[in-house]
Amino acid sequence: MPHLYLSAAHKSSGKTTLTLGLCRALANRGMRVQAFKKGPDYIDPIWHGLAARRPSYNLDFHMMRVPEIDQLFARHACAADISLIEGNKGLYDGMDVEGSNSNAALAKQLGAPVVLVLDTIGMTRGIAPLILGYRAFDPAVNIAGIILNKVGGPRHEGKLREVIARYTDVPVLGVVYKNEQMAIAERHLGLVPGNEAAAAEARIEAIATVIEAQVDIDGLLEVARRAPAPAKPAPPISAPRGPRIAYAHDRAFGFYYQEDLDSLRDAGVELLPLNTLEAPQLPPVDGLLLGGGFPEMFIEGLTANASLRHDIARQIEAGLPVYAECGGLMYLARSLRWNERLGEMVGVLPGDVIMGDRPVGRGYAEVKETAAAPWPAQSRTIPAHEFHYSHLENLPDDLNYAYQVRRGHGMDGRRDGFVHRNLLAAYCHRRGSGEQGWIAPFLEKVRSRTGTSTPLAA
Repeated sequence: MPHLYLSAAHKSSGKTTLTLGLCRALANRGMRVQAFKKGPDYIDPIWHGLAARRPSYNLDFHMMRVPEIDQLFARHACAADISLIEGNKGLYDGMDVEGSNSNAALAKQLGAPVVLVLDTIGMTRGIAPLILGYRAFDPAVNIAGIILNKVGGPRHEGKLREVIARYTDVPVLGVVYKNEQMAIAERHLGLVPGNEAAAAEARIEAIATVIEAQVDIDGLLEVARRAPAPAKPAPPISAPRGPRIAYAHDRAFGFYYQEDLDSLRDAGVELLPLNTLEAPQLPPVDGLLLGGGFPEMFIEGLTANASLRHDIARQIEAGLPVYAECGGLMYLARSLRWNERLGEMVGVLPGDVIMGDRPVGRGYAEVKETAAAPWPAQSRTIPAHEFHYSHLENLPDDLNYAYQVRRGHGMDGRRDGFVHRNLLAAYCHRRGSGEQGWIAPFLEKVRSRTGTSTPLAA
């Protein structure tokens, strides 16, 4: 299936905006567009899904094994007319000097031609050595074209095109001028999530209009068609109907990997969206998921919905299996403060959350399970990531923690994963699917509590 990789020389070059515009422009042509995002990011895939009109998937060397990446990519690329993989940071950036987990490594693994999105602000003749250097650094990376972004105008475009034609043989597949319509509001965790932005649809269409006019989409399609076909995906496995699990999904919460939601449904789980700002209580369920998000933006609304907060606390005390990450952990605390705004939260976690102006935990993490983990401890190191601006205060000394933090910050720099009855709440985000994921042990806990693998809720 045709596919290509959108990367850049450095972060903030405009990859995400270009990806959104391309996804929608291609979808408007009647194509089935499948987007992917390299790395653990939650927000970009939300926007991808809106633009492409189908869910986006994360591909990440830290959180996934190579065969898992290949299978996930194949499964969804083979069901689409074209796939677009958006990179993170720069093409050759990664966690080690060998570049083993870089965008370039992923592009080579997937056989994806690379289109570089280059920020041209303040640049003319210098564009040539940049392009030549990126091509020469790793000849195995197929840099098949470039898109010039944030171009100052026709005169600037003319100079850039002349230099590129004279010194390189890389085709220019688009020239996008600086344009206020191409901007998407930013917040402390990055792009504002599309599930919260009321004008997201109009903004995506405006970006797509610009991209349709200023990018050689037919040329990009021709590049994508040269990519080798992915491996044949494994056939899906169907499971009998199983437990009912609620998951917080509203303006305050929404950070879930689409792969994990798919895996839960493939396991027979009936997923019930929960609006934490409006639902008066939990529906009849066998488990609860509280993903990340921006609860600090909705302190007043979360506090006002006292009936749901009290019901969640009551059901946790009664043994309901609950898995919470980052924003979900914040919601379960005693209180949440952001500057002068203070609100009461669920209160199961005996501590107070304070939002700050700088990241407390940021980037890839690794944790090791302890004997206190609510699911069977396997004494293994688990890959994770974290990105939170909040920290906890007034925690008692005798809490049970599921993890020792080997890399990252967690709840206190050494430990993460508050454990209480069948609750596990952590700052670190984990992948749910796969052998190292949380889904299988969580569902085992759900089933062991109910004593059956058949439908578990009334």
